[in-house]
Amino acid sequence: MPNIASILKSEISRVARKEVRVEIETLKKASVQHRAAIAALRRQVSALEKELRSVAKGATRSARASEASGAGDEAHEGDGATKRRFSAGRLASHRTKLGISAASYGKLVGVSGQTIYHWEQGKARPRAAQLESLAAVRGLGKHEVAERLGAE
Repeated sequence: MPNIASILKSEISRVARKEVRVEIETLKKASVQHRAAIAALRRQVSALEKELRSVAKGATRSARASEASGAGDEAHEGDGATKRRFSAGRLASHRTKLGISAASYGKLVGVSGQTIYHWEQGKARPRAAQLESLAAVRGLGKHEVAERLGAE
């Protein structure tokens, strides 16, 4: 008669192998899904990096082109400063709208009248601090300008 212990041992081994096989199959399926997701994410990251490089290359090209042509009408005062644009035509039209001389406009900005003329003619460009002063004057109306000039 066979040994009950050996029969019991073999039956326990068979059931254990069956259970392990079931568990391994679910783990294999999950592993395949995870690998597919990782591959998709890698492709997405690769595409985004490629797009970022092309955008950075385009930004570098446009920055170089604006520096080379001198058409970049933006000034940076500091790291977080707002960008200020300068237009000689807008400066001249604002001064005309206010009805004041270049010397008077220069007093408001803190520069000479000759400097204002040079800016309007495009012979010179204001520095970052001067752009801030121009922006402050740009926000003034005729009455405020008259008050400021009358006080000086």
